[in-house]
Amino acid sequence: MDRATLAAYDKDAAAFAQDWHDQPAPRDLQEIVGQFFLKGGATADIGCGSGREVAWLNANGFPAEGFDASEGLLAEARTRYPALRFTRAELPDLPGIASGSFDNVLCETVIMHLDPALIVPSVRRMFELVKPGGVFYLSWRVTRGDDARDAHGRLYAAFDTALVRAELAAAVLLLDEEVVSVSSGKVIHRIVARKRG
Repeated sequence: MDRATLAAYDKDAAAFAQDWHDQPAPRDLQEIVGQFFLKGGATADIGCGSGREVAWLNANGFPAEGFDASEGLLAEARTRYPALRFTRAELPDLPGIASGSFDNVLCETVIMHLDPALIVPSVRRMFELVKPGGVFYLSWRVTRGDDARDAHGRLYAAFDTALVRAELAAAVLLLDEEVVSVSSGKVIHRIVARKRG
């Protein structure tokens, strides 16, 4: 994770968490999960932030745990959802998470916070977590032109979607679209891929 981005999330974790929880529910994401994820399957949310999606997944038949690089955001998640499991893990390595250990892996708008050189190894590592026949959901904020930083100092990397598609070339692509997120109102790209069994 980009250090300045991580520092921003740690410094203002409570404010970011409140903002995310005040946003409209991500109905579009929830519909995609309901359509493609394996019901009842062990699910990982990589970059879970303050735990909103982990809570929804668990409440809707996808037993999930959350992973994030930010101790501040993890503290928010644990406070909001004390019965759920949240663990610190940082891309691209995600130490301590076994390959092939999840039926479903979700990574919602995280990889654009990585140095562009870490995007491919991060996608590769997350896909390694998926069991044969399992499903990987990946999305990121689209940045045109050059890398950018917001007022908080968070990195928004500009990169070609072809990098991600190439890393998932052995998978079955179930969805590949650029849309405006219902929740954030930002332009995002989404890919859903199934690992061949």
